[in-house]
Amino acid sequence: MTDTVEHREGPSLKTVVGASAAGTAFEWYDFFVFGSLATVIARHFFADAGETVSYILALLTFGLGFVVRPLGALVFGWFGDKTGRKTTFLVTITMMGLATVAIGLLPDFNTIGIAAPILLLIMRMLQGFALGGEYGGAAIYVAEHSPPRKRGLLTGWIQTTAAMGLIGALAVILITRAALGVEAFDAWGWRIPFLLSALLLAVSLWIRLKLNESPAYKRMEAEAGENRAPYREAFLTWKNGRFVLIALFGIMIAQGAVWYCGYFYTRFFMEKVLKVDTNTVDQLVLMVTVASAFL
Repeated sequence: MTDTVEHREGPSLKTVVGASAAGTAFEWYDFFVFGSLATVIARHFFADAGETVSYILALLTFGLGFVVRPLGALVFGWFGDKTGRKTTFLVTITMMGLATVAIGLLPDFNTIGIAAPILLLIMRMLQGFALGGEYGGAAIYVAEHSPPRKRGLLTGWIQTTAAMGLIGALAVILITRAALGVEAFDAWGWRIPFLLSALLLAVSLWIRLKLNESPAYKRMEAEAGENRAPYREAFLTWKNGRFVLIALFGIMIAQGAVWYCGYFYTRFFMEKVLKVDTNTVDQLVLMVTVASAFL
């Protein structure tokens, strides 16, 4: 990362940050709408496993998205260094959007049997793979546009997108359930939040097509040409590799475990142990997430 940012023509810094954050928030929406509808998904795609086992299988399916996220980060990190940040943005958001819409169109277990959960697993893995490339890529893109003294502040907006995506997912679910009624929502209305991703995808592509390649990437491309070796430079040199290890083991593992366990165990405990109505659980989680998003 360089300590200077060149003068550039095109979108302003505010536009770069806003467009990057908005697109990443849309991807988090896609990622979280699955977890927020785990109870309904369990009934439709793991119908023969019993209530408890089907719920566990739905959560495991959601968890697969996390398993493939590191692979997505590696693949799209390399892809971004080779082809550019903007191209990578467009690929990851398209993959995420199409996989999410596909989940909303999948026939359930009662229609196609075991093929239903298998297809669901594939779509979920595609979601995680895409998000692995999107999240870090957005932070890099913003950082490469930012003045040195504002990089932490501006890339921090990307960190807020997870909360924004969750808020959006819960809001859409609550509105759809209220409009259709619980019975219709559980029968077919649960598909609407997934299908809405088609609109979010169109908006995201429109926004991101207006962005330019980052000045830092252009300079790197001009200086290194085809001789770049992103994996070796990032992981096999101690100068850079130590920061990767610090970020992974010192920050991200702990932060991820606390955040996701706090959210999903809270849902599980209220729904399955306290037997709180799902709609009430969504409302409570939404209020807490809105409050915590500003902290």
